[in-house]
Amino acid sequence: MLDVLWVDEQVVAVWKPGGVPSQSDPTGDPDLLSLLRAQLKDDAIQLVHRLDRPVSGVMVFGRTVEATRQLNEQFQQRRISKVYWAVVEGRYDSGPLLHHTIAHDGKHHKARSASDQRAVLLAVKVIGLGDRYSLLEVLPNSGAFHQIRVQLSLSGHPIKGDVKYGARRGEKDRTIALHARSISFQHPTTGIPVTLHADPPVGGIWEALQKAGGQ
Repeated sequence: MLDVLWVDEQVVAVWKPGGVPSQSDPTGDPDLLSLLRAQLKDDAIQLVHRLDRPVSGVMVFGRTVEATRQLNEQFQQRRISKVYWAVVEGRYDSGPLLHHTIAHDGKHHKARSASDQRAVLLAVKVIGLGDRYSLLEVLPNSGAFHQIRVQLSLSGHPIKGDVKYGARRGEKDRTIALHARSISFQHPTTGIPVTLHADPPVGGIWEALQKAGGQ
């Protein structure tokens, strides 16, 4: 059963578990969109954004054609803001703003540093520090492919479990320690600002680092 964070006639938001694809993919594994449609008995629900399969956190869906159109427009115009939490390797020491130029390497399905390509910024706030890991709050300035993952890796602090971007080892469940903590948007019908939060995964390193940071 999916954890529904918000639901009305226009919009539904859920807590996406890490390891679940946002929509159907070639693996044929259960995907979030299909699971949500089945749970709410509503085949009109449509995807308006995605989270990488190994990532957890809040996702928003449209329930009508107009709501989906309005939300898509907000994403395209970058009027929707998202905040992420990440557990990274090492004691983070790379400063509050990361600046890189990156490109999408479609051949290897990853992002990479590229001096003549798109400039992106990542705002970083340290939430908790441990001996081997740090808990960060990060705000990307764009929707660039794998922006958070590649920028934290380029800073020398890859996300825990993210072997694609240099983590020492992967997780048994193939998730990575990146979590969509909140999303802010204008309700497509009322125009009222809405901010939704999704708690990070329970226990383990997430809980330990939150306690270290006084959360």
